[in-house]
This record gives sequence, C-alpha cells and structure tokens, in this order.
Amino acid sequence: MALCEQFQADLTRAMKSGDKVRLATLRLLTAALKNRQIAKGSALDDTDALEALRLATKQRREAITLARQYGREEIAQQEEQELAILEAYLPEQLSTADLVQRIDTIIREVGATSAKDLGQVMRILMPTVQGRADGNTVNCLVRERLAGSLPG
Repeated sequence: MALCEQFQADLTRAMKSGDKVRLATLRLLTAALKNRQIAKGSALDDTDALEALRLATKQRREAITLARQYGREEIAQQEEQELAILEAYLPEQLSTADLVQRIDTIIREVGATSAKDLGQVMRILMPTVQGRADGNTVNCLVRERLAGSLPG
C-alpha cells in the first residue's frame, strides 16, 4: 500500500475509533500532502510523502524544544504524542554505530583526511542513509570522524 493511501486508511480508522490526537495529526499531515501535491502539479509518490513526513517530524521536534524553552510543558507533551504517531510511519532509523561504520568506510574509500573533505564524504553518504538518519546528526558524526578521532 502506498504511503499516502496508508495515511488515508489510518485517518479513517482514527475517525471511527475516536482517537482525537491521531486524527488531528493525520489531518495536518494529509493537508501538508495535499499542499505539496498542488505545488507539484501531479500525484505524489512515496518519496514525496516521506519528505513531507520528515518535515512534519522536524517541525514537531522544533515545537517541543520551543515549548520546553518557554515552560509550556502541556504543549510539549501534545507535540510528543503527535511526533510518536508520525515517527511510526518513518523507515527504521540507523543506529549511531551503523552510521559511524558507514562514515568510516566512505572516509577510507575517498581518502578523506580533514574537514575540507566533508562535502565529498557527505555527497556519497547522504543518498545511502536518506530517510533513515537525521542530516544534522550525520553531519556532526562526519565532522567528528574527520577531526581526527578516526582510528587507524
């Protein structure tokens, strides 16, 4: 089942079951997908849907951070519930150990030795971890490994 169809089916299930948090979250997501479809001018594929989903999860994480920063714990908790619902649709995330292993392999393959080679490493690495690792996390790990903590 395509991801957009899955969202729609789950939205219908949430309506029938009375799950208000899931219903509101999926309505916002389907609205974002509809806006993306209008902007694109054609039907969305799973890649587009995943990108919209990643953006929605990123927005929830930022909202949680801001809510906590301003002492709005009830909003942070609501955003966390929505984030958990959205994350269930994302592909399984790579562990830090897996990421480090991939990074080290690519660093050796390209012969990267300093932070100047960051772009070259990221250009090869990102397509292989797309959707399964946060870009900021990957960037930080690559910088760490290039800064001299790479063994061997």
